[in-house]
Amino acid sequence: MMKRIYIYLFGAVLLTLVSSCSSTKSMKKSVSIGNLSETEYMTEVLNRAPAWDALTAKMSMAVDLNGKGATKVNGTIRMKRDEVIQLSLTAPLIGFEVVRAEISPDGILVMDRMNKRYVQVSFAELKGLAKADLDFHSLQALFLNEIFLPGKKTLSARDISAFTVHPENENAVLLEVKNGKKFAYRFRTTANEGLLKESHIRLAGTSYGLRWKYDEFRSLEKKQFPSRMLVSFEGGKKPVTATFDLSRLSTNSDWDTHTDVPKKYDKVELQDLLKQLIKK
Repeated sequence: MMKRIYIYLFGAVLLTLVSSCSSTKSMKKSVSIGNLSETEYMTEVLNRAPAWDALTAKMSMAVDLNGKGATKVNGTIRMKRDEVIQLSLTAPLIGFEVVRAEISPDGILVMDRMNKRYVQVSFAELKGLAKADLDFHSLQALFLNEIFLPGKKTLSARDISAFTVHPENENAVLLEVKNGKKFAYRFRTTANEGLLKESHIRLAGTSYGLRWKYDEFRSLEKKQFPSRMLVSFEGGKKPVTATFDLSRLSTNSDWDTHTDVPKKYDKVELQDLLKQLIKK
């Protein structure tokens, strides 16, 4: 099941880009992190999350789909909260856009400008293909370095009770969603700063999972944000990884949210495109 998620979700984005992504025990109330109680610590984690309305950055991406070495490409990433995540990749040396991937609450659009073709698939269709509950806001939280609850747009102090808090050592605190249903959601944070260092989503009872690590935090608008993200899919026969190195980070929102597909572009079905790419 999770293998299908890999193929249909990040396959639609990453494969196309590189061809030019309640049964937890309750904690004792005496548990504390430093001088903070569980509730106080969770409140700090939520308060220190970026929570910006927009984010843009130059991007260097390296993708390895079979363990034989990463394919590297440059571009930009733009996000507007609750609206869109845009990945734009440029051709080496020439510098013009060759691929654009746009993820919105409606679904995923991938435009291959070199071959004048595109793939467009709704989240409803993705849910049917993957037989799993795929959600835009979860993806948004992963890109924005935020903890999340499946099905919720934003978190508030009222959602703290949905997590259990496990201090791992003096440096790390693990947050777990109590009722993840088919999936287990775990977030590793720093004990001293409350920064999110890793998000891990695993299909319950299996070795299939998605691990999203954050590193090289930098100051932006009085918050800390990771300039490096390392994504890996677990449980498959071959390793699938992606590394995002970000620079020129800003919260600029002066850019077009929606991408129109040129009329001369040919629509390609997701399954047909994946078959073509997998053969390569």
